[in-house]
Amino acid sequence: MFKNLVFALSIISIVACGAKPRVNLEEGEGGLKPTMQHEIIAKEVANLLENVSYKKVPMNDSLSNLVFNNLIKSIDQGRNYLLQSDIDEFQQYKNELSQDFKQGDLSAAFHIFNIYTKRYLQRMTYALTQIDVPQDFSQDESYVGYREKLEWFKTDKEAEEQWAKRVKYDLLNLRLSSTGKEDDSTKQKETLRKRYNNLLSQAKKTNSNDAFQLIMSALTDAVDPHTTYYNPSFAQAFNEGMSNTFEGIGARLMIDNEAVTISEVLPGGPAFKDKSLHMNDKIIAVAQGDKGEFEDIIGWRLDAAVAKIKGPKGTVVRLKIIPAGQEMSTQPKIVSLKREKIVLEEESAKKEIKMVTGDDGKSYKIGIINLPKFYIDFDAYRKRDPNYKSTTRDVKLILDSLKQEKVDAVILDLRNNGGGSLQEAIELTGLFIDKGPVVQVRDTRNRIEVDNDDDAGMAWSGPFGVIINRFSASASEIFAGAIQDYGRGIILGSQSYGKGTVQSAVEMSRFISATSKLLLKAEGEKDPDTPNGAPEFGQINITMGKFYRITGSSTQHKGVSPDIAFPTQFSAEKFGESSEPAALPWDQIKSSTFSKVADLKEVNKKLEAIHKERAEKSAEYKFLLEDIEIFNKLDSIPTVTLNEAKLKKEREENKIKNRKRINAELKLHGKPEWKEGQPQPKVDFDYVKDESANIMVDFIRSKQ
Repeated sequence: MFKNLVFALSIISIVACGAKPRVNLEEGEGGLKPTMQHEIIAKEVANLLENVSYKKVPMNDSLSNLVFNNLIKSIDQGRNYLLQSDIDEFQQYKNELSQDFKQGDLSAAFHIFNIYTKRYLQRMTYALTQIDVPQDFSQDESYVGYREKLEWFKTDKEAEEQWAKRVKYDLLNLRLSSTGKEDDSTKQKETLRKRYNNLLSQAKKTNSNDAFQLIMSALTDAVDPHTTYYNPSFAQAFNEGMSNTFEGIGARLMIDNEAVTISEVLPGGPAFKDKSLHMNDKIIAVAQGDKGEFEDIIGWRLDAAVAKIKGPKGTVVRLKIIPAGQEMSTQPKIVSLKREKIVLEEESAKKEIKMVTGDDGKSYKIGIINLPKFYIDFDAYRKRDPNYKSTTRDVKLILDSLKQEKVDAVILDLRNNGGGSLQEAIELTGLFIDKGPVVQVRDTRNRIEVDNDDDAGMAWSGPFGVIINRFSASASEIFAGAIQDYGRGIILGSQSYGKGTVQSAVEMSRFISATSKLLLKAEGEKDPDTPNGAPEFGQINITMGKFYRITGSSTQHKGVSPDIAFPTQFSAEKFGESSEPAALPWDQIKSSTFSKVADLKEVNKKLEAIHKERAEKSAEYKFLLEDIEIFNKLDSIPTVTLNEAKLKKEREENKIKNRKRINAELKLHGKPEWKEGQPQPKVDFDYVKDESANIMVDFIRSKQ
């Protein structure tokens, strides 16, 4: 998870006077240490989890074990860095970590993180020494890159043997993708050297905030998979994601060889309108306003650079730019931009229209709305901005458009929609039902509130379908469950995720005492890299309730089962809420009072029979079953050969097999064949969506 780490070495000292052992981070050389602010936040988060959250979990030995396991898993899940001796040494903290959080003591958790940091840098430094070692690619060796189910390294020598193979594997990959020229070997080594040095450079920029974020996630995940603490930067990113907006220049950035580089210019933003910035331009310095001094940002962490470039709309930022393809020694140009609110349209609701021919020979027009998440710009909503961005407003406009185009049915595609705003799930449901209850919520005091759609009328009253899959969660399940319970539409796809809990996003500043704030101010503890407008002490998204369908059944664990099911490779045992050890259980409450629109049970049985008959004759359906079979055969401990001839043969065979498969699909859809030497064509045929449209036509015909 966190691969950008810094050098760390910590030692343990025993506190006198009979107190429990505490790690003395002050004596380590270069190790990360928690700040006073971190310790205060940790203490308050532990208090909230123990006394305020829905689950109210005590900070005890049992929880400490879960926190410990989460922390080890998050830093080295693939077991490529730590030694067995490290794990053995860490065992002394296994039963105490959650109690430490309660006391604001993060020393043990930071010690674990620092030792991992040390190992990470050791492994990467050793890898650099192996790049110029002569390699024999004719040997019968194998490499296991992901060692989660294997034992920890017993010695440094064993770890070095693994990393020598890692270097050989990376070089072999570069070798197989080369042109075959004599100087390619030198270029491959330089490419790999640059890659490893970049990893080391980024690792050394890791700060205590990074460690604190990971450590706090280990705690909150042990309590509940959906309760999360976000540091100020993460909190701002989360809130922007929920609103589908942010304020800045409208460019996506990345780090390329120590330089902040533009990876994409977003349409409609200031950078797009100004036309002064382009992909691969490098930003080497930033100044605030028309007269602010430039700060050199070469070698900075990406989040720190982004914090300087983003800012409130209407403000000016000036950038020193090295145009794409030019040397860093080139005289930079200066670009001045006024920040604006940027709307992330690619993550907003979108429509398409699919023409389907029924068995009666008639052509039907099916409107499909793809909804990646349930979003709302809370800030603009609270300020009563009449043009605030939201899911319901966007979908309403799309429905108006589809009605003008006289579609015969509408499908809402919620596949991979992980949820978002509960308010938007309720209001969106209101576009498809007249009025009535949508969801029930039980709070921490066991009080049950029924959330209703009180606005009479529907934006779409015609035939309706909803597609879900294993990664449709939370707000998606509220919506799909309500549509199913009312009999308002047909639910298609596969069983949903099973997240039936409600989180409240609360700024931690509400729980930090005035005394603590004054103390922190006196100590000068304010992170200079905190983005403008971000919560100073971060934010906690804490589980404060469970939601239930209007029938009284929780979606927790069970999710929503489709009326017409499609096969899937994502099993409940490995994917979804039921695979989370700290997840809340399924339960049931009383049904709310509501009137069904229709009883679709018999109709669904007929539609399923027609669907199955059509599937048996469908080549696309067979492709889907093949994909599922291949996915389920994947080895849990993937081993790759380091023999060049064998690996080349395997890849050629896979390449031929892949080409054959793609050509079969292209032929099925009347597309030109993909021939050798041509770029791979985009294959975006979607059997589930296509067949769902067919089922909607069957539904229309059954009603006729």
